[in-house]
Amino acid sequence: MIIGDNKKAFSLVELLVVISIIALLMGILMPALAAARSGARELVCKSNVRQLLLANIGHASDNDGFYVAAASDMWSGPGLHRWHGVRKSLSEPFEAAGGPLASYLAGGQVKQCPERVDFIRSDDWAASFEKGCGGYGYNMTYIGSRTWNGVGSGIDGFKAAYERTARATEVAKPAQTVMFADTAMSKDGKSYIEYSFAEPPYTVYGGKVMTSFYMSPSIHFRHRGRANVGWVEGSVESREMADVELASVYGVDSGSMNIGWFDPADNSLFDLD
Repeated sequence: MIIGDNKKAFSLVELLVVISIIALLMGILMPALAAARSGARELVCKSNVRQLLLANIGHASDNDGFYVAAASDMWSGPGLHRWHGVRKSLSEPFEAAGGPLASYLAGGQVKQCPERVDFIRSDDWAASFEKGCGGYGYNMTYIGSRTWNGVGSGIDGFKAAYERTARATEVAKPAQTVMFADTAMSKDGKSYIEYSFAEPPYTVYGGKVMTSFYMSPSIHFRHRGRANVGWVEGSVESREMADVELASVYGVDSGSMNIGWFDPADNSLFDLD
């Protein structure tokens, strides 16, 4: 449009067209930018999991091949000792500096998953009983303990099963055995609590896998429907959630919270065979 003295200006229609084009471009670019940011967070998360893998491999190298205990006092005094830290009482947060992997981790502590997860931050043990694991869980059943085969009978046997762990030479397929993964738990179906363990679909008792019922899942598919999984041999990959819907021990629909398992939804990628 040309106005007096040959000065150029936009008409209202032209201005609206320009605004419409900008809005259209923003509509196209914003999802792509959001996906790029999410992808960047996923890469950082994979790096965090990789550090955990290397730390535990280093621990095994210095301890005759035995991996770190997931919860050494699970039977005798639950809640004070974890693979990621220790604390003096249930009312206190875990201290990473005193944890068994501290000397193998950069900065001496587990890094927090960069994905925006609504983890409850509370000093109340009942509300946030595993705070400190960074949103990552350890394969306690098969790697971080010996509950998969037991080490004797009675109270002493159960106690020892949590104090002792699998040995590197016992893992038949290191590239197909879970060590760490993105994890979480929900008690109310709205928010999440950090959860220290990557639970297999089925519990194990006396060396036998109990397939008559599922355990509460804890693997959290928070990266655009995928979860990062770290394998015993040191690699990390993302997996999609399997089509298994069930309520957790808290009565929460796990699928609605993106918590579940990846295929195959059995113990085959957790056990040592």
